[in-house]
Amino acid sequence: MAGVPRVVVQPPSPGGGRRVRVDGVILGVAYGPSDLREFLRRAGLEDAAEMDLAESPLIEWRGGGATVW
Repeated sequence: MAGVPRVVVQPPSPGGGRRVRVDGVILGVAYGPSDLREFLRRAGLEDAAEMDLAESPLIEWRGGGATVW
């Protein structure tokens, strides 16, 4: 379905970090933007290094945006 984010970044956990899902598969816990970019790269998103994480239509941020870790 068009417009549905491929990437879901869950709210920060009490212990730190945010769970990341790509196409419904949990890839791990990101503790900052560099971790998220690495997960995206491993998931095959070749432009992950240049992607505007805050504005990308592929990413759904839950419980805070790209600056909340």
